[in-house]
Amino acid sequence: MGGGEGSVRQPPASLRDGIAQILRLRVAQQAVRPGFRQAAVLLPLYENEAGLHLVLTKRTQLVPTHKGEIAFPGGGFEEADGDLLATAMREAREEIGLDPQDVEIVGTLDDTVTVSSKHVVRPFVGFVPHPYPYRLDPFEIERLMLLPISALLRGAPFREEIWERDGRLVSVFFYEHDGESVWGLTARILKQFVEVVGKPLCDRGLVRSTAPPTGPGV
Repeated sequence: MGGGEGSVRQPPASLRDGIAQILRLRVAQQAVRPGFRQAAVLLPLYENEAGLHLVLTKRTQLVPTHKGEIAFPGGGFEEADGDLLATAMREAREEIGLDPQDVEIVGTLDDTVTVSSKHVVRPFVGFVPHPYPYRLDPFEIERLMLLPISALLRGAPFREEIWERDGRLVSVFFYEHDGESVWGLTARILKQFVEVVGKPLCDRGLVRSTAPPTGPGV
């Protein structure tokens, strides 16, 4: 038994365990926007000898919107899905051949609202096996982008631009990797993931921060 105020939570033994613990204990914020369509994306994480990676997709020039952009697997909610997690799983299967049984969902991030396309997007985070026999939809997906996140978790910066949309100024974030630019909604979700898990992981000693030291003697 052994519960009570004197109990000490077992510290996570690995980066994977740390991320799972942080997200499972966190209550994500859900957004309600009348007239906006619900959507969901999956942030698939895997770990190999080089560290932790996120699986993103590069969209083809054949799709009607967001041609050639970097994105997470995902799409709009359909009534047959039942819930948004099922939406994310269905889209991941359709886009990259990821079997839902092979995904260990560890939590969700806050809903992200995109005014330009009137969507409320719920990001789910899960771990997937590696290596994995991905099967890409040739109409939607040109290739996968396997993004190492160690630098991001240590504080690698996003670039911010201020754009005018519908008469108001908005922040648009960018992250560059291997000649590709992650931006827009995908960058916002990626930035949120880093902000949610990065500092707690550094505080627990699972990630070494690259932030400059502060205080006396610096």
